[in-house]
Amino acid sequence: MNKKCKIGFIGCGKMASAIIKGAISSKFVEEENIKGSEINCEIAEAAQKRLGIDVLTDNKCLVMDSDVIFIATKPNCAGAVLEEIKEELTPEKLVVSIAAGVSTSKIENIIGRKRVIRVMPNTPALVLEGMSGVCKGAYATDEDIEFVMNMLSSIGKCIEVSEDQIDIVTAISGSGPAFFYKVIEDMARAGEKLGLEYDKSLLLATQTALGSAKMVMNRGELSVQTLIDNVATKGGCTFVGVSAMSEGNSEKLFYDVIAKTAQKANELGK
Repeated sequence: MNKKCKIGFIGCGKMASAIIKGAISSKFVEEENIKGSEINCEIAEAAQKRLGIDVLTDNKCLVMDSDVIFIATKPNCAGAVLEEIKEELTPEKLVVSIAAGVSTSKIENIIGRKRVIRVMPNTPALVLEGMSGVCKGAYATDEDIEFVMNMLSSIGKCIEVSEDQIDIVTAISGSGPAFFYKVIEDMARAGEKLGLEYDKSLLLATQTALGSAKMVMNRGELSVQTLIDNVATKGGCTFVGVSAMSEGNSEKLFYDVIAKTAQKANELGK
């Protein structure tokens, strides 16, 4: 598998669009080597204009003309799509599923002993800051996982996990952007209620989130708790704020958020 292989996306929704735009923007793949498919003509035309790639209305044609096929449908549609294309999935083709909750074994039960990689990406791929978790199916090769991880690393960061961990990945990074948006928005609205203009408050919260994330990413040997302690000097205003978070049991709040999201991701595949 190499960068000149042809990549097809069955489904061109938000997540697929993020990966497509990110892969093209990062120069991992040329526009002419990536195509999509949507069964609805109007949706296909709109996706073609939005993405700048060819978008077909025939899934089988897309599969026949692709070396790597991304299953980017809604989870409840994945089975029907796989049944539709399974005859076109020759042994040299690689199937990559981003359908939340759909296990590699479920995919293999439909398409047979084919090479399958399961991925949980996220939408910050649009700005080349994506975070993806990847796991191998029973018949996928090390070369397959390397190709997919290289592709996803071109639009952010990527880790390999076991399949029993992928729903946790879904909860933390797949759904996570919405959780961070919520935190940023809540902080900005708090600032607004206290008397600061919303736009200024939003910029403060957003840039602080960005800077804090970079500090964690580049912390070296330091623990995250050390970073907290370095800001939250005992008796200071930050210490009071962190104490308020602890009193409100923020740890339990986020545990519940992640646990419930992971449970839902698991249910989607059943």
